Amino acid sequence: MVHTLKTSVAGREMKVEYGKVGMLSDCALFISYGDTVVMVNANASKEPREGVDFFPLSVEYVERLYSVGKIPGGFIKREGKPTDTSILHARAIDRPLRPLFPKGYRNDVQIVNTIVSVEQDNLPEILAINGSSLALCLSSIPFATPVGAVSVGLVDGEFVCNPTVEEREKSTMSLTVCATKDRVMMVESGGEEIPEDVMYDGIIFGFEECKKIVAFQEKAMKEFGKEKVEPKLYKVDEEIEKEVREFAFDMVKEAMYIIDKDERNEAMDKVKEKIEEEFGEKYPDAGADISDVVYKMQKEVVRNMLLNEHRRPDGRAFDEVRPISCDVSLLPRTHGTGLFTRGLTQVMTVATLGAVGDSQTLDGIAEEESKTYMHHYNFPAYSVGDTRPLRGPGRREIGHGALAERALEPLIPSQEDFPYTIRLVSEVLSSNGSTSQASVCGSTLALLDAGVPIKRPAAGIAIGLITSEDLSKEEILTDIQGLEDFFGDMDFKVAGTEVGITAIQFDTKIHGLSEKCIKNALTAAKKARMKILGIMGECISGPKEELSKYAPRTETISIDPEKIRDVIGAGGKVINKIIAETNVKIEIKDDGKVFVSSSDAEGVKKALAIIESLTKDVKIGEIYLGKVTKTTNFGAFVEVLPGKEGLVHISKLDFKRVNKVEDVVSVGDEILVKVTDIDNHGRVNLSRKDAIAKKEEEKED
Repeated sequence: MVHTLKTSVAGREMKVEYGKVGMLSDCALFISYGDTVVMVNANASKEPREGVDFFPLSVEYVERLYSVGKIPGGFIKREGKPTDTSILHARAIDRPLRPLFPKGYRNDVQIVNTIVSVEQDNLPEILAINGSSLALCLSSIPFATPVGAVSVGLVDGEFVCNPTVEEREKSTMSLTVCATKDRVMMVESGGEEIPEDVMYDGIIFGFEECKKIVAFQEKAMKEFGKEKVEPKLYKVDEEIEKEVREFAFDMVKEAMYIIDKDERNEAMDKVKEKIEEEFGEKYPDAGADISDVVYKMQKEVVRNMLLNEHRRPDGRAFDEVRPISCDVSLLPRTHGTGLFTRGLTQVMTVATLGAVGDSQTLDGIAEEESKTYMHHYNFPAYSVGDTRPLRGPGRREIGHGALAERALEPLIPSQEDFPYTIRLVSEVLSSNGSTSQASVCGSTLALLDAGVPIKRPAAGIAIGLITSEDLSKEEILTDIQGLEDFFGDMDFKVAGTEVGITAIQFDTKIHGLSEKCIKNALTAAKKARMKILGIMGECISGPKEELSKYAPRTETISIDPEKIRDVIGAGGKVINKIIAETNVKIEIKDDGKVFVSSSDAEGVKKALAIIESLTKDVKIGEIYLGKVTKTTNFGAFVEVLPGKEGLVHISKLDFKRVNKVEDVVSVGDEILVKVTDIDNHGRVNLSRKDAIAKKEEEKED
């Protein structure tokens, strides 16, 4: 049977059609919002995957260009690997759902969101989160806690749920909120320096809207949902756990109380060796169980230390930021560099300035078609002392780079003020907590070092959380290190300036965050951010006045849009000739704005002169140095500007009578001429003798 259920969200209809498509999936549905439609398929393996110590959840967000009436570019003409945008959306779906599965569930679960129709007013990524939650709830997969998701904008001081394109253009905030009926599960936000209290109010506004969507999902689950299968949950053998605990708990506790990270890790390695010696022969096939018991003991020790003893593993106060150092101008040939170190976390960002034409072209389903500011993030194995093959960027790297990019985007100057394409690359050199926020800091230093006139410096920090089993007790931790992140319950990243927040991303390993926790985290993040900004300001207080001598120089001029074709020429002949002669890059916008870039300032100057001459209009009374292109028995044709010529009648060649044009000028001669008239057909009349007379008058004056 086909089941249809409808509700209204922000005054628009959200509709679910279940049973219409994908008959062999555990659950397949169409979820639509306006003309945006997402097809969601959810499936799980019948048995747990052997030999894994994690929950193998796979979330896919598949963009089909037919959804916006496009044919893919390139030679193959079909969609290729997932775009960065689709990877980011898949991560945003994964993060609020993963903590809500039963602990110990090891079956493979795959959720595939295929974007089949897009109306730009209604964002498919928001719809996909709601559709994924509902598909899991309706399926036989052991997932029964619905999650709602909305987008929140801030237009003229008022919050707007699921803003349209027009509202998004006016909005100073882009906020995604995911929540159950009781708690907030995930938040992602970008904003134009939003005050903490406004951001908090926006999150709570979104939370209330999410509750309505959750109620809709609960109704659908009650009416149409399948009976849930009884999952086989992974559990450690009780006898093994008892023996390992009795033997090793005190040793684990002693090791975990060591403040120095390297010494602590070394001590834990020795504990694991002793455990292996004690139980290796007795339980030769129980390596996974023993490792799990060791992990649980470490987690218990750390959480008890934080929650009940009010002590952090490295001895810091709960609101204390680790020691920070900053440096700039490290690399001699790059355009700008920034090195940011916080404790054992260290990131180096390199800024590169390029021509406007170096912008990135985007071939996706969103409205944006190109971007002139990019941020990339690399996390090599050596940053944590490991050895792994170097591969392309993974989902985590793409996500962290996008977060740092979002944090700085509101501060990047417009092309009118700074006509360059900007690329930032953050290299993680050492990792022990929140490298994404360290990359925000390092990138700010690099931009200032490169001379980019950003609106204000930005910094970022990660806030952690430890809660009791029943969520009745909680402790907020400022600047979490790796151990606190690994065994903690929350990673709450906040970036911004002294004025306000530019980016937030938080998710949780528990069943959501309370409103009090969110408010406290925002307050703690602001306090830490102000301290970090002060330290960064001591290193470099503003953008350098001069760009690197290795950076390209870009100049802009505006021409009449009707003259663009004169600069480009037939088949690009004219513009390609200018580029070849001057060794520059030229980018022309539809509004007539021309960007000319080169590391050679003289080349830029020469190219601008050529473009100006190509687009300049011939004016009556002006004197030009022109070139004779043709002679006839009645006069000479002279090119006064590129592609623009006029006639000097034989009577206007000289003061005395001229019998033959060639007696005065020849083809190829450069002569001064004055424009005496332009007729109704645009024909230009010139005079050599008037130009000579004019010049003589100027000399006498």
